[in-house]
Amino acid sequence: MLIPEKRLAEIFNNFENKNIGIIGDLMLDRYLWGNVSRISPEAPVPIVEIDEESNRLGGAANVANNIKSLGGNAKIYGVIGDDDDGKILFNVLKNSGFEVEGVISDKTRPTTVKTRVIAHKQHVVRVDRENRREISHEVETKILSILRTHISDLDAVIIEDYNKGVVTKNLIKGIIELCNKNGVIVNVDPKYNNFFEYKNVTVFKPNRKETEDALGMKLTNEESYRQATDRIMELLRANSIIITRGEEGMSIRMNGGEFFTIPTTARKVADVSGAGDTVISTLTIAMAAGATVQEAAILANTAGGIVCGEVGIVPINKKELYQVLLEDMNHRQRRK
Repeated sequence: MLIPEKRLAEIFNNFENKNIGIIGDLMLDRYLWGNVSRISPEAPVPIVEIDEESNRLGGAANVANNIKSLGGNAKIYGVIGDDDDGKILFNVLKNSGFEVEGVISDKTRPTTVKTRVIAHKQHVVRVDRENRREISHEVETKILSILRTHISDLDAVIIEDYNKGVVTKNLIKGIIELCNKNGVIVNVDPKYNNFFEYKNVTVFKPNRKETEDALGMKLTNEESYRQATDRIMELLRANSIIITRGEEGMSIRMNGGEFFTIPTTARKVADVSGAGDTVISTLTIAMAAGATVQEAAILANTAGGIVCGEVGIVPINKKELYQVLLEDMNHRQRRK
């Protein structure tokens, strides 16, 4: 499917000031950048001499960062710990210009932190600090209450579940009911635990592994993807199902029965971290801007391919995305 340049420009122009709510597991992505010059005498592991340390937005916060980079307004709903890392994450969000009313501090859990060690532009190791216990009923109620006050201003909502305890069954049910009642797009990036709780959403977007684990089947060819999307549609009654397939692109099942696959557009793969966040962000803001699911999926697939070429988690650049899409469209037209 080709998107004419005039239509592409229309969609991109409509990104501006779209209000997107992001609900899920907020994380602090910490990067230690350095070089390896020798192997440790204590064990057969490299010694990384650190030159630089940086903190970035991760998890649902990275989804918000992608929305902002695309020109939208991201409203964030999630939980941080009452600790030093929580203060750092809160300040990064605030200094980046995000509204923080929906960010709740919880004394009973630590802030989720993923620390990545990068040497010579290669990912050496990742260290996680987290608590996957579900949030309390009190915190669930706070999140839903704040979302309820904003719902009339939102064009779409993204539920970003990393199985870190924020996205509970009660919260899922409350969010979907609230969005459907108010005619708000609700798109989901799920994980295994709550996979079958997301009934009646707009777009349900698992990846290949999540789908295989949830359905207990291997996805090896087009027919298996067709069967998987049919089964998910039957169970969840979503408007659309999109299974991301990594280097194989994404398969899409529409509510009317249409099934098709979009091939990947990744030119090089340096790091797949954060690609799923970019895909759900681009997909959702495009739909909020008036794109069809098919058009939005093309944009999202291209955006995911672009960020795979970067080391570390970075948001998609709107101008670069537009330019790459134009080049791809022109290239395909010349080949016809």
